[in-house]
Amino acid sequence: MIKTCLRESFLTKELYQKLKQIRDEKRYRLATQVEHTFIDRSKHRKDLCIIIAGYKPYLYQDVFERLVRFMPEDMDVCIASSGVFSAELERIASKQGWSYLSTKRNCVTLLQNVAILKHPEAEYIYKIDEDIFVTEHCFEQMKETFLKVERDGLYDVGFVAPLLPINGYCHLRILDKLNLKQEYATKFERPIYASYSTRMIEKSPEVAKFFWGEGGYIPSIDELARCFGKESFSYSACPVRFSIGFILMRREFWESMGMWKVFAESPCMGVDEEQICSECIIHSKAMIVAENAVAGHLSFGQQNVAMKQYYEEHRDRFRCPEKV
Repeated sequence: MIKTCLRESFLTKELYQKLKQIRDEKRYRLATQVEHTFIDRSKHRKDLCIIIAGYKPYLYQDVFERLVRFMPEDMDVCIASSGVFSAELERIASKQGWSYLSTKRNCVTLLQNVAILKHPEAEYIYKIDEDIFVTEHCFEQMKETFLKVERDGLYDVGFVAPLLPINGYCHLRILDKLNLKQEYATKFERPIYASYSTRMIEKSPEVAKFFWGEGGYIPSIDELARCFGKESFSYSACPVRFSIGFILMRREFWESMGMWKVFAESPCMGVDEEQICSECIIHSKAMIVAENAVAGHLSFGQQNVAMKQYYEEHRDRFRCPEKV
């Protein structure tokens, strides 16, 4: 009420607008200005993929082999490192003709804002974390799902993600598709659509191993991708918080959010996830899962130590498949 009076009063309107401008300029500087290195190899494409990496080098061989193999050629790619410069990542970027960005400050939302601003022509933006293992056609299927739902579907699209077996929402979708809900309930816990740290899908290494094929219940991510990719076009809308390790969104949605939020003296971990999920709910935009697309997620934080060892001992489950 007081804010409205200040904004509309003849006596205070001009001062209110001036103070608002100062506030907005300060927020913009905080969200975009940082000491950084940017090696620009962009080709001014409408599709951009930002790969956030720099802290799990033990995954790079398999993660980047898959990205190089399965990423469409008609997109710009930018490897982006928050708070660190990686000579290894710059070497990979240089070899592939990709851009490389590193920021001195460790803040993942600030990093993404800068990466997007460095690619002003990009209209569709994929964001992918360094512990995501892509599969054949997953990028194309995500884009196809985005466009089809936007054109003919039942929802206004906020973002699109693939099926990620280790994910609070997607794990149950995959259990449903494979008729494994009862098996999972017997071995672990009753599966529900939920994303929080006390659920076994986010805290138990044994659950992570289960979804990476331990026990022979879940096929490899490449087999899942082949199987689900042959099914009729299908998507679902996630009704709970979604873990955004791999998403596709429009630039205009990022702009409408006022970019990613940046807080002073904070690495802003998880801020982008909280922000985009909140924005989707508040503005009636759906979190769409492309059920013909699959990608692997190594693990959540509580599972990381055990899953690093599991990864190193079972590389065959993570490697890029040989070309047929």
